[in-house]
Amino acid sequence: MKLLFLALAAVAFLSAETSGWSAAATPGAPGRKLGDYPLTADSLPQPGVPRGQLEGPFEWHSKIIRGTVRRYWVYVPAQYTGATPAALLVFHDGQRALNPTGPLRVNQVLDNLIQKHDIPVTIGLFITPGNLSEHYPDNLGMGNPDNRAEEYDVLSDTYTRMLVEEFIPELKKHYRITDDPDGRVIGGTSSGAICAFTSAWERPDQFHKVISMIGSFTSIGYRPARGNQPMVPGGDFYPTLIRKNPIKPIRIFLQDGTNDLSNISDTKGFKPEWTALTNEHGNWHLANEQMLSAFQFANANADRRQIEGPRYDIRYEWGDGNHSDTHGGSLLPEILRWMFRDWPKAKS
Repeated sequence: MKLLFLALAAVAFLSAETSGWSAAATPGAPGRKLGDYPLTADSLPQPGVPRGQLEGPFEWHSKIIRGTVRRYWVYVPAQYTGATPAALLVFHDGQRALNPTGPLRVNQVLDNLIQKHDIPVTIGLFITPGNLSEHYPDNLGMGNPDNRAEEYDVLSDTYTRMLVEEFIPELKKHYRITDDPDGRVIGGTSSGAICAFTSAWERPDQFHKVISMIGSFTSIGYRPARGNQPMVPGGDFYPTLIRKNPIKPIRIFLQDGTNDLSNISDTKGFKPEWTALTNEHGNWHLANEQMLSAFQFANANADRRQIEGPRYDIRYEWGDGNHSDTHGGSLLPEILRWMFRDWPKAKS
């Protein structure tokens, strides 16, 4: 009886950890290490697949986020002709998203999926956070510019305005890009993920689709009230906003790992290299669970009350990784297929 109980508990645990469609390593597989999610063929160069052109890096001095400079790259697929408007993918922390030896390799994934006609011809915009300097530092490499948290972790429309009023018009000077928000995906990892969600939340007329990997839906952006200045909420306020506001037409994929960052310092039962790191901002995995729960509540509440209108289109994948892009990178091809799954049908 004890063995049966343990077996059933193991099955329940695994069922809770995954939504069941991961193309990467299965948690609990023999010989597998925690957080081990290898890339699939769709993230690697393939014979006969033409490479898109990656233009940049270019520097951008925003008039909306003054005093900052950032780098950006534009990916143009080999199949782009301009005969019809292309879809758009905006990805944050562009320096890491394009790293040819990193876990994301977004432009390589686009090459493969566009060639297979699994997703539409898609222009990619890859942007770094801003840095408070005249020129972008050459020695940053894959590191974070110094204005990242002030741009990515705040609940405001400032960053989104920069995208909508500056970057997209600049792209449109050179490329035909769809104005249909169903043809636009915005994504990122960690604070770049919450920034992507904020863009869709603030401007659903521009973005309907969000990729969130190890999203920082925590209190990084929180500022206490001081003097006449009111308290500024952080990303941990989003579940409340989702539950108490009308549903917005957003399709979102949530990915996170149970060993992501945490405010719990108890490391019992875990190896040091995989323990959740202690920090003051919150528990990343619980924050992602709260986001999922809020979306599910909003949909169920609208159904119960027979409220007409959109519903959140949600998919999620919980793994056992830490605060790393590895699991999200392994899932990226399937995430993009899911994001665009009805695009050709909707346009036919």
